[in-house]
Amino acid sequence: MRRFTWVVALVMVCLSLAVAGCGKKDAGSVVKELDGVMSKLQSYHGKGQMTLRTGQDPQEYDVEVSFQAPSFYRISLTNAKKDITQIVLRNDDGVFVLTPHLNKSFRFQSDWPENQGQVYLYQSLVQSILMDNERHFTSDEKAYVFDVVANYQNGSLARQKVWLDKRNYAPQHVEVSDANSNVMVIVKFDQFEFGTKFEKDQFDMQRNMTGWNLKTLPTMTQGDSKAAKKSGATDSKAGAGATGGNEGAGAQGTTQETGGKGTAAGQGAGADAKGGATGTSKDNTAGAAAGESKGTSVSGNGEGAKTSSAGGDKGAASNGGQAEATGAKKDTSKQQSFGIIEPRYMPSGVKKQDVTELKLGEEQAVMLRYSGKYNYTLVESRPQVQTVSILPGDILDLGFTLGVVTGDAKKTLTWTYDGIEFRLSTGDLPETEMIKVAQAVQGEMGK
Repeated sequence: MRRFTWVVALVMVCLSLAVAGCGKKDAGSVVKELDGVMSKLQSYHGKGQMTLRTGQDPQEYDVEVSFQAPSFYRISLTNAKKDITQIVLRNDDGVFVLTPHLNKSFRFQSDWPENQGQVYLYQSLVQSILMDNERHFTSDEKAYVFDVVANYQNGSLARQKVWLDKRNYAPQHVEVSDANSNVMVIVKFDQFEFGTKFEKDQFDMQRNMTGWNLKTLPTMTQGDSKAAKKSGATDSKAGAGATGGNEGAGAQGTTQETGGKGTAAGQGAGADAKGGATGTSKDNTAGAAAGESKGTSVSGNGEGAKTSSAGGDKGAASNGGQAEATGAKKDTSKQQSFGIIEPRYMPSGVKKQDVTELKLGEEQAVMLRYSGKYNYTLVESRPQVQTVSILPGDILDLGFTLGVVTGDAKKTLTWTYDGIEFRLSTGDLPETEMIKVAQAVQGEMGK
């Protein structure tokens, strides 16, 4: 009898172990299911926080990501302390980098983000897992954890750990480390859902430029038709207020005027173009403005640029790109001044040569020149309200913001930080070094 009892107990233990073993997934089975999730991916929406430890002090950003198959993306990065938002869009018209509070945008014809990874995009995270055959796999109570090679533009980022929800493989947490295992980037997702149904203008450039001060663009899930109608009605009223009435309001504040198209090819070569212009007053009431604008260009060597404005202002040339520029009339006597921001990083074998004050059109600016092993200039200005569209070009992920690279033999990296526009121009500085120089202005104060 006792022997029978022991046999039964042993059988029960074996069955329990077998059942437990069946419920535990290994790396191979998880990877296979992840591949299936990717093949069926139609849309998602996520929100979270990103912490960067690339500077002297950690920088916090609110992150919002949206995707709709086959290739629509929207990424919003907001500096939590400074309340400055930058938006990246991809839609049928191309790829846009928007800085709405400056009314500034860059447009590209690019295959981004397929040609570069982003730590907050689900596709980038999953692809890094699928492509690394030497991946490390563990699990905890709620998540599968992968330790894989990081594949980002910033070459100093070597590996990343990705936590995926056991229930549906949604990302929970990401840590990206350098070659010395120092955690440099942390992304924590507060929410992430698949199968999101978006408002029809979620990925529209104009909607994102005018609605940037909303904490998040509304999404429409099943059963939200009433909310959608209400949102539509609100948008209609807002649109009516922005386009009707107060036709003379443009005289009361800063008037933004859409100028003509200017084309620049090669260094120092510009083409004139004529176009109409419509004005929008600072408080979003419509002002009437019309005129002709002559094409301008942005100096590829960093020594200066002029912004086109209605009334036939002439400009300078852009190196290696075609440019469309929209200027803004502004009382420059009231333009804010700022101190010189010197990057705390210089490549080995490089010294600062000099600092020159200059004017970019009607804007005050400074140019820092560096020479030695590499030669480059850094132009800093606080731009007037303007919109610039440059083609061709590409996006460069700086971590704390997204930059725009134009030119071929001589490249210019443009980005904004704390309301200041930076233009780093060089003919020999490697892209990895350009990123380090750009990141070195983060958190710096003007002198």
